[in-house]
Amino acid sequence: MTNRLPRAAGILLHPTSLPGPGGIGDLGEGAFRFVDWLADSGVSLWQLLPLVPPGAGNSPYSSYSALSGNPWLIDLRGLLADGLLEDYDLPFVGSGPDAVDFGAMCDFKVARLEKAADRLVSGANPDLVDSFASFREEAPWAEEAALFAALRQVERLRPWWQWPRELRDRNPRALGAAGHELRQEIHREVALQFLFHRQWQGLRAHCRRRGVRLLGDLPIYVDRDSVDVWAHPEQFRLDGQGNPEVVAGVPPDYFSETGQLWGNPIYNWERMADDGWTWWRQRLGRALSQTDLVRLDHFRGFAAYWEVPAGAQDARSGRWVRGPGADFFTALRQGLGDLPLVAEDLGEIDQPVHDLRDEVGLAGMKVLQFAFGAQADHPFLPHTYPRHCVAYTGTHDNNTTYGWWQSADERIRDHVRRYLSSDGHDIVWDLIRLCLSSVADTAVIPMQDLLGLDHKSRMNQPGKSTGNWSWRVRAEAFNDEVGSRLRTLCQRYSRTS
Repeated sequence: MTNRLPRAAGILLHPTSLPGPGGIGDLGEGAFRFVDWLADSGVSLWQLLPLVPPGAGNSPYSSYSALSGNPWLIDLRGLLADGLLEDYDLPFVGSGPDAVDFGAMCDFKVARLEKAADRLVSGANPDLVDSFASFREEAPWAEEAALFAALRQVERLRPWWQWPRELRDRNPRALGAAGHELRQEIHREVALQFLFHRQWQGLRAHCRRRGVRLLGDLPIYVDRDSVDVWAHPEQFRLDGQGNPEVVAGVPPDYFSETGQLWGNPIYNWERMADDGWTWWRQRLGRALSQTDLVRLDHFRGFAAYWEVPAGAQDARSGRWVRGPGADFFTALRQGLGDLPLVAEDLGEIDQPVHDLRDEVGLAGMKVLQFAFGAQADHPFLPHTYPRHCVAYTGTHDNNTTYGWWQSADERIRDHVRRYLSSDGHDIVWDLIRLCLSSVADTAVIPMQDLLGLDHKSRMNQPGKSTGNWSWRVRAEAFNDEVGSRLRTLCQRYSRTS
């Protein structure tokens, strides 16, 4: 069954990159203005990165909880309106508008979030008491994640497999005692999840009013040091002490002679199937409760995944192992209904991955930056596209299009100019136009490309552990000049709703 996407245009921009006070983008006024600007510009899709609390290096692809929302995105002004903060809590001057100021955000914003959460728990706003109680009943995962977060602080952020044995192994009496002792911290963490949920649903309702759908992102693996693995060790390939038997990665390729050793624990797919895929149903169901569509990161792992023995120094000693395949998606459809998913089918992909994608009816991805410099029938050149796909000038892992053009060798530049019949003087918008004019059902442009920004504005550089995920856009970027130019192209190529 194929879930065809409507012909539409989208913009890729993570909420942390939005303008606004507090050192980081949030779900407040800047987000609402951005949605309005999208709709006025003929754009009906907003693509996001994972909304989870970020982990190592502030990456949204690493988190201690795959079901939680990122409290850093909560709008403080909204908390003021809710009576959970005071006027004097709000003044703030960040270090600059062009990058997330993680240090200032932690110093300033976290303390105010905790204050608001404590006031919510104490009943400072009676109008929120019932909805907060309902959230706690309907989201048991939030209680588990809150306990885990509280224990991490007590254990000075040591990974859970280094905790005292009774906590590591989830002894019921030990967990009960910890829950009682840490009840204030647990209430606070759950309150933060409620506040995120409330503001996110408010923003999502505004997106619906303006005809803008949300495309979320779901990494295939979760962190070993996460509540997901700690609370559900039977769903992963672990030994009795919580140590992984095998870990995830990718094999050696053109870019790396030793492959990539990610280190995430591998799923116990057989056990998951025996459980009726309950863990995955909850995870994907949670994602689809937040967005209208979901991008499945590393889709090829559902066809076959690279399994590396635990303790290996690099990924070369791994092997391909067959993934859960089409049966997995059939079972999920039976439990969740239609699956509006996009398959991230980039990288070293073989025919079985394409076959699985097509069998379960998912749209794949095409990236223009990968298309040039090779054969005329390269699958990322627009004249080869199927309709059922999502086309990009670049993704969050790519250089910006202008940065890519500046660093491209002359062979690639020559191919681009000849393919476009262009002299390259306005190359970024030439490629935006190429993407939007393609037959791909959906075309997505990173915000940096609309602004013609160079490599200094890229969101992520894979393999680089610092300096990522911090780019922010200025409020003046959402202007009529850029919006009008974008809308003209969306209208010209039938991408307006």
